[in-house]
Amino acid sequence: MKEKNYKKMSKTVHSEKALTINNPKSQSKLGQDQVEGRNSVIELLQSGRDINKIIIQTGEKHGSINKIIAMAKERKILITEVSKEKINQMAETGNHQGVIAIVPPFDYVEVEDILFEATTRQEEPFVVILDCIEDVHNLGSIIRTAETAGAHGIIIPKRRAASVNATVNKVSAGAVEHIKIARVNNLVETIKYLKQQGLWICGTDMDTKTYYYDQDLKGPLAIVIGSEGFGMSRLVKENCDFLVKIPMKGKITSLNASVSAGIVIYEAVKQRT
Repeated sequence: MKEKNYKKMSKTVHSEKALTINNPKSQSKLGQDQVEGRNSVIELLQSGRDINKIIIQTGEKHGSINKIIAMAKERKILITEVSKEKINQMAETGNHQGVIAIVPPFDYVEVEDILFEATTRQEEPFVVILDCIEDVHNLGSIIRTAETAGAHGIIIPKRRAASVNATVNKVSAGAVEHIKIARVNNLVETIKYLKQQGLWICGTDMDTKTYYYDQDLKGPLAIVIGSEGFGMSRLVKENCDFLVKIPMKGKITSLNASVSAGIVIYEAVKQRT
């Protein structure tokens, strides 16, 4: 890749072209969300994020539940016990493991916050952009992969895409508490903005000739992962600096979006290490 000048972000100074990120105040009817499962709730408690209350199934006071209760008491968080029938009715994931944390709606950040995270860590920006990923399980898996890979943030669109909810939190194994996620109105404008800040935009597309391992993925970088059924939209593809593909040797000619994301993300990690 040719050299691109990355503009370090200042938290206190924002460009006039700074993008406004949609930050909905009610992802549920009560203006709150929930995190389910023992590991996810432990990650939530460790993150320091605000928690309205923790709901425990009656009789579930063993193993890691005791750790959750102790951590909640230390933070002076309200603990409520309910019957198995009640917690089953409340659950959204089908695998609550006897505990649900009620939290304020997910706190999306601005794109500038993601770039500032890179500056804070004294690293070149490494961002993942998701073009209309609609399956919450794919979203959760990609968030988990991006966080473990050390990405500075994830950008998702406001429309026609999954948002962070209890299922996403569960699938991500609590990774949503440790990575910045921006939700934007227009992915194309966001990509143009990232280019202005010095990032290279790498799209994933089966019609290109370049394999992901042959492309230089070092430097300030954003990797775009397309939707499960249709890949990247035309305008998003046209605004990428370059495109890469994953070789397909079998009779099935496509991969799950989260698997594709993991392959390309970790190639970038390999090259950047």
